[in-house]
Amino acid sequence: MKWLLPPTLWILTILAMVAIMLMSPPMAFYPAWLRWLGIAIFPAGLALNIMAARQFHIAKTNIKTFNDPKVLVTTGLFARSRNPMYLGFCISLLGAALLTNNVKNTVIVFLFFATCHFWYVPFEEAAAEKQFGDAYLDYKKRVRRWI
Repeated sequence: MKWLLPPTLWILTILAMVAIMLMSPPMAFYPAWLRWLGIAIFPAGLALNIMAARQFHIAKTNIKTFNDPKVLVTTGLFARSRNPMYLGFCISLLGAALLTNNVKNTVIVFLFFATCHFWYVPFEEAAAEKQFGDAYLDYKKRVRRWI
């Protein structure tokens, strides 16, 4: 599954949400105010993702999940969360689920989160520990995985 990078999975998840929305009968699962919240949450999640990716670009380190990390980024967003990019993906998907007003899409958000939590993040953490040793272990003690 190394070919399935997180941004690709995010795009496939968005497409699945649109397909579910189009194929499901209209239903008002969430109150209207949550749909408005979804309008705000979707771009906020994307912004978080973009800001974190920019930090990697500035540090001139690898952003691709399955390549070896070159620099341990521990400042900015990464001082608050070890995974702000995944967090941004999940927040934007939650916004999309609220926007589509479909409970099936909310379940898809949790599947995306589970994939990040149990597949991508452990892989990256093992690579970072191998590459950076004690520096990464100290960072891991100071900063939470998500928030």
